[in-house]
Amino acid sequence: MDESSTTYAVLAAFLIVAVLFALVPLALARLWARRFAPPKPGPVKNSIYECGLESRGDAWKPFRSSYYIYAIVFLVFDVEIVFLLPFAVAFGGLTAGGVLAMMLFLALLVEGLLWAWSKGVLRWA
Repeated sequence: MDESSTTYAVLAAFLIVAVLFALVPLALARLWARRFAPPKPGPVKNSIYECGLESRGDAWKPFRSSYYIYAIVFLVFDVEIVFLLPFAVAFGGLTAGGVLAMMLFLALLVEGLLWAWSKGVLRWA
C-alpha cells in the first residue's frame, strides 16, 4: 500500500471509531432502558410537567422579532470589535497596507452601524 491509501485507511478507521463512540453508548442505554425500565404510561406520567406547576392557557405567546434583530446586530458588532484588539496591539509594526486594510474594515463597520441606525434597528421600543 502506498502512503496516500494508508492515510485514507487511518482516516476511515478514525471515522468508524468516532461513529461507534457515539452510537454504542446510545444503543446500550436503549437496551438497558428496555430491559430494566419498561414504559409505564398513565395520566400522571403523560401529563405536561414544567417546574412542578400545571400549565394554564396557551403557551404560544407573540414575541417581537425586533428583539432578535437587536441581539444579532449586537453580536455582529461585538465580534467585529474584537478584531480591533490585534490591530491596536500591532499598530506600531503595521505596514501602510495593513493600516489601509484596517481602515477599510472600520469603514465597513461604521457603514453597517449607520445602516442599522437608519433602519431603526437600534431603537429598543
